[in-house]
Amino acid sequence: QVQLVESGGGLVQSGDSLRLSCAASGRAFSSYNMGWFRQAPGKEREFVAAINWSGSSTDYADSVEGRFTVSRDNAKNTVYLRMDSLKPEDTALYYCAATRAVFTTTAVVYDNWGRGTQVTVSS
Repeated sequence: QVQLVESGGGLVQSGDSLRLSCAASGRAFSSYNMGWFRQAPGKEREFVAAINWSGSSTDYADSVEGRFTVSRDNAKNTVYLRMDSLKPEDTALYYCAATRAVFTTTAVVYDNWGRGTQVTVSS
């Protein structure tokens, strides 16, 4: 098991940037594939970005491709989500998640979740 704590959310204006961090504690962080998901009020949780255990593979939702960048630093047990050109529709609670099973965009495969950090983008 790995414990995850997200940070870096906040209130920004449309077009601004933010960098979210997800700090992991526990054993063998470098063996986990990591994902970012988000949930807006009244909507289902959706996939945002994923990165494999080594950082050599990434995947993004179409809605954030080209604007968001996921990265990780295994020496610091941390995964990041750089968000540029933010839009009001990016407003949501952002979660990071971890799984050893497979590199995936599917939420149900992830068995370790943080509590989320709120991102609010005003127009």
